[in-house]
Amino acid sequence: MATASKTEDPRQAGPQSPMSEQQQAHPGSDEALEPRADHGEKTYRGTGRLTGRAALITGADSGIGRAVALAFAREGADVLIAYLNEDDDARETERLVRDAGRTAIRVPGDIRDEKHCQELVRRAVDELGRLDLLVNNAAYQMAHEKLEEFSSEQFDRTLKTNLYAMFYLCRAAVPHMQPGAAIINTASIQSFDPAPYLLDYATTKAGIVGFSKALAKLVMQQGIRVNVVAPGPVWTPLIPATMPPDKVKNFGKGTVFGRPAQPAELAPVYVFLASQEASYVTGEVYGVTGGTMPI
Repeated sequence: MATASKTEDPRQAGPQSPMSEQQQAHPGSDEALEPRADHGEKTYRGTGRLTGRAALITGADSGIGRAVALAFAREGADVLIAYLNEDDDARETERLVRDAGRTAIRVPGDIRDEKHCQELVRRAVDELGRLDLLVNNAAYQMAHEKLEEFSSEQFDRTLKTNLYAMFYLCRAAVPHMQPGAAIINTASIQSFDPAPYLLDYATTKAGIVGFSKALAKLVMQQGIRVNVVAPGPVWTPLIPATMPPDKVKNFGKGTVFGRPAQPAELAPVYVFLASQEASYVTGEVYGVTGGTMPI
């Protein structure tokens, strides 16, 4: 299992608030992130829990998606890396998967397009030979302080990226999955404790929880498990690419740890839910929120 840092105090494992007031153009770059995120490159050690499995992971170019791709590969899985257009970051994820001795397929494109989602599943099945694990992780957000600042175009983009694409991918993937397969959807603490400046994003994350719980009941007859990971603040390029500098500066400060999580600290939860160790777990929401998940 991964460890995020060798330091004795776990509160010091990630970037400390306050941080620099940085901004990036959307969708953001891991290379430009300061400080750089930890995906488990030097710490994650696999134990063969996903040997022979094939995974499709969206938003796998950086952040949580890259950490999950790295961990899955080191656990023995081949990975299709789906991402929007961040080619340099995606190539680094591809390198990490291949360095682990596994097959990596890198596929750019917009998951708002239903046909692209179908193509992702087709390529995973054709080029990896099977599809056992679907991780719906890609998301869009953009912060605003006033209701009138949320445009109809943004609201539409957020729902289509975060919810519609999940539906498209699940519907395309399930017919190819065998008993023992798993779907893992990324929600957020925003599902339960929504911030007003992330109105549309929080709406979709709450929807992901409801969608996943219903889907878990629907596909259990096929032996497919469906679960949700609900992160709190995680240090990824999405943060300086979608939030104003003052919010970036104090990002994660309100957690018990006083800092955001590193992506490497999320990956072990995804591995558990993907593995047979979670054979009796479905329809559940696992919070990784730094001690801030509401009761």
